[in-house]
Amino acid sequence: MSKVYFVGCGPGDPDLITVKAKKLIQNADVVVYSGSLIPSEILKLCKKSKAYDAAKLVREEIFELLKKNAKKGKKVVRLHDGDPSIYGAIREQMDNLQEEKIDSVIIPGVTSFLASAAALGVQLTLPGVTQTMIISRAEKRTKVPKREKISELAKHRATMIFYLSVHLLSSIVKESLAGGYQKSTPVGVVYRASWADEKIITGTLDTITKRVRDQKITRTAIIIIGDVIKPKSYEYSRLYDKSFSHGFRKSHSKSSKN
Repeated sequence: MSKVYFVGCGPGDPDLITVKAKKLIQNADVVVYSGSLIPSEILKLCKKSKAYDAAKLVREEIFELLKKNAKKGKKVVRLHDGDPSIYGAIREQMDNLQEEKIDSVIIPGVTSFLASAAALGVQLTLPGVTQTMIISRAEKRTKVPKREKISELAKHRATMIFYLSVHLLSSIVKESLAGGYQKSTPVGVVYRASWADEKIITGTLDTITKRVRDQKITRTAIIIIGDVIKPKSYEYSRLYDKSFSHGFRKSHSKSSKN
């Protein structure tokens, strides 16, 4: 009996796949992949494997594919876009496998919010602005706990990142304002981050909805809200300050006690 590998293949650019993920895909006997979310260049790595498009399957069919082939001793890869642990629905798959005494291994990948931050050229945690990121999604068919309402999360004035929600952008804006963000708060929206057809839209909570609507973007985009997008001011990191000591460097300032 073999393990099942839940592999993240990155945000889209095939050069952003990890070395470990690439090797597993190339050596797999069976690959169950997440439909159009996986770039064709990465699917070409499945030269020796039988590949199944999970977008055409229901949950029970996916479970059966993974279990049946793992029990035959085949190397099975469940291929996810980005990182499997973020909105990847892997818990239910791993638990189902565990019931059959089949072990699972998660191989992390570069997730799309990091590719989006790179596209925007921003630092998501910035001294003097925020040291916190909140990753969430807007509520629609998938329910969100009451304590995680956007208006509640917005009270922290941290960097907020939204997956799977660009079609609900107007609601996100409304709730963010209700939670305390100003209309002038910067927003960045990145469509298909790192793909060849990537689009970057920036604005404020007051302008972003129309700008995104004008670009006809309704899916496959990351939303990032917060002053880190366009900070008016920030502090330099203390890590490289001459007055700061740490385990690898002593302070250059005699008066410092750090």
